[in-house]
Amino acid sequence: IDPVVTLYHWDLPLMLQEKYGGWKNESVIDIFNDYATFCFQTFGDRVKYWITIHNPYLVAWHGYGTGIHAPGERGEITTVYSVGHNLIKAHAKVWHNYKNNFQPYQKGMMSIVLGSHWIEPNKSEDALDIAKCQQSMERVLGWFASPIHGEGDYPEELKNEFSFLPRFTEDEKSYIKGTADFFAFSFGPNNFKPPNTLPKMGQNLSLNLREVLNWIKLEYNNPRILIAENGWFTDSHVKTDDTTAIFMMKNFINKVLQAIKYDNVDVFGYTAWSLLDGFEWQHTYNIRRGLFYVDFKSEKKERIPKSSALYYKQIIQENGFSPKESTPGLQAQFSCDFSWGITESVLKAESVASSPQFCDSSLYVWNITGDGLLHKVKGVKLKTRPSQCTDFVSIKKQLDLLEKMKVTHYRFALDWSLILPNGDLSVVNRQVLRYYRCVISEVLKLNVQSMVTLYYPTHAYLGLPGPLLQTGGWLNQSTAYAFQDYAALCFRELGDLVKLWITINEPNRLSDVYNRSSNDTYQAAHNLLIAHAMAWRIYDEQYRSFQHGKVSLSLHSDWAEPANPFFESHSKAANRFLQFEIGWFADPIFKTGDYPAAMREYISFKNRKGLSYSSLPSFTSEEKQLIKGAADFYALNHFTTRFVIHEPQNGSQYEFDRDIQFLQDITCLSSPSRLAVVPWGVREVLRWIKKNYGDIDIYITANGIDDQSLDNDQLRNYYLKKYVQEVLKAYYIDKVKIKGYYAFKLTEEKSKPRFGFFTSDSKGKPSIKYYNNLISNNGFPADYSVCDPANQEKQCSFCLFISQKKPLIFFTCCLFSTLILLLTVIVFHKRKRRKRFK
Repeated sequence: IDPVVTLYHWDLPLMLQEKYGGWKNESVIDIFNDYATFCFQTFGDRVKYWITIHNPYLVAWHGYGTGIHAPGERGEITTVYSVGHNLIKAHAKVWHNYKNNFQPYQKGMMSIVLGSHWIEPNKSEDALDIAKCQQSMERVLGWFASPIHGEGDYPEELKNEFSFLPRFTEDEKSYIKGTADFFAFSFGPNNFKPPNTLPKMGQNLSLNLREVLNWIKLEYNNPRILIAENGWFTDSHVKTDDTTAIFMMKNFINKVLQAIKYDNVDVFGYTAWSLLDGFEWQHTYNIRRGLFYVDFKSEKKERIPKSSALYYKQIIQENGFSPKESTPGLQAQFSCDFSWGITESVLKAESVASSPQFCDSSLYVWNITGDGLLHKVKGVKLKTRPSQCTDFVSIKKQLDLLEKMKVTHYRFALDWSLILPNGDLSVVNRQVLRYYRCVISEVLKLNVQSMVTLYYPTHAYLGLPGPLLQTGGWLNQSTAYAFQDYAALCFRELGDLVKLWITINEPNRLSDVYNRSSNDTYQAAHNLLIAHAMAWRIYDEQYRSFQHGKVSLSLHSDWAEPANPFFESHSKAANRFLQFEIGWFADPIFKTGDYPAAMREYISFKNRKGLSYSSLPSFTSEEKQLIKGAADFYALNHFTTRFVIHEPQNGSQYEFDRDIQFLQDITCLSSPSRLAVVPWGVREVLRWIKKNYGDIDIYITANGIDDQSLDNDQLRNYYLKKYVQEVLKAYYIDKVKIKGYYAFKLTEEKSKPRFGFFTSDSKGKPSIKYYNNLISNNGFPADYSVCDPANQEKQCSFCLFISQKKPLIFFTCCLFSTLILLLTVIVFHKRKRRKRFK
């Protein structure tokens, strides 16, 4: 371990302050140089990195201006800049001393640690705001960096602003310029607390370390940089679980790595601050900044590694961030019958308008009064033809979009409230049903199968018929029976064309609607489960034998990762999230017929503690039999990975019962709606499903990202590539029985996150082409494709010939049959004539 030794980190001997007034007096410069000489003589043979002064900005500004730091003087601004002037000269004197007298044989390097904030403009396109940011940086970092790393003098802006600023002579400029062998930089909370002492100039403070490193590179001719101090802090009550510090460290180091990798900033080292909890200057013991926890109240002052110490150790061992993906990119394909789909939400009511062109028997005359309108001719009736699917104007548009997607499957949802406006079978909207049948049948003509969702509720639109909503919605068990009737109607009317059904989309997210209390949430979920099971039983008993379809429900299934992998409580919280989010519905259907034991036990534990009054409903033995096994496959909607921590909460709410909080990992690539792009999460959740529910068929019924760009949606391309690659690994390596992948979604809605491959006005995006390639290649094939059409032709050229030449073959068979019949008649008549002749 190489020591990096700082000569002065704010520990001026009291005698020098009392006798000379500290750094206000130029005499301290020579005394500091004498002290430095002693250190070089005593330790220099073992030290290769020397720091003269740590963060002179804080010494001058807070020591002699605000009085926050020692010696605690509240001086005039002229005193502050006079102190800064002396600090710069003291540094330069010591640097020349070392350079001339010690470096030739000790071979060390020397610098001064300069601390800074980073500031960004309120309006990035506003030249005045940008100029203010530049001035702010010059007043803090440039104050010391310009003389030492620049031209030997203060920034021009600073000299023009403050006429009282001390001046360097030309000889002093030459003497000070270049007195650093590298740029030592400090970036952390000391530069942000208290922020009101920094010249923000009306702009925004930022923690973007990458940007300030770029600024240093551009301002000071790309120097070699050592990050000599960087870290964050926790409150005094936090012991070893400093998860926030981990995420801040990850963010900072990630920004350093980006600056090196993408911006070619020459950073050669990083120093975490600090090793131990200690006395934090004006904050005393109210904050902790150490990697090791110190119990100040104990006699032995034990030092215990925090999770940030373990994390920093891991980063050092890996020399950065090793990818989470356990295997490299895979060159392989899905099975040849793999379903490639696209998801759409509810096909809206306005889409049901049909053209009157062929079914209105009236005759019209246009513009007879010059008003530009059609006028019906009374008493004249024309012949009409029966209504057809082409009468529905919107279907043609959907077909055009689907044709461009080149998918094999199309998932969309019916509107329950439109089909049965009264909530029962007393009124059935046949026109709406005919519209949905037309959609399915016309889509089939494109060789695209439909996956139909019966019920697609959202937080904004619950989608229940009005009368059911008025009687309590899903809090009333009668809604489950109404859903059973509705499902039976759809199976009867549409089932001959549909092979894949989803009863309810994301019932585990209706907690957002039924959130008045946890018991409301659990009761609504209870009735939703029963509704799904009854619908599945109806199909299984009455329609499966001749329709041969499959039915399930689609669960929101994001992966949960412990925010702090070094704490068991976070791992337990992640597993608890999965049990409350997925197991809540999946365990009754795919496993036991009842809610997860872990879920019941945790709620009971909170009840005993008096932290919750929640209770999960109980299933009767008949209901358990009804629900268990009521699905033909597992359907999941997956979008992101959630980072969770254990956070005890008090109250009877579904969210409180889980005792978790989410943490946003700011180092993750994320979408405009703050969805973290974590591709390996989808593989993890697929493996979790297989482990918990066995070797069942799985359809990924929605997977996608919102991308703001309309004409270059690179984020969506990246997301598709990485997520499908992880799905392929789960299929090929983990042997998960994945039957289909449906990208989310076909078209986007106005004023909503941009998830669509097409805009709301049907303009296609570049990601369509990438998805087309995935589908045509059936994954990521090597040179040889098992499902390649050319290869299939070689495998069965006779089959292909037959399929292509059906009319010719039929004509040939007819001709051949006729010839045989004719020959038979001729032979028969010849034999008959011979008999007569004999």
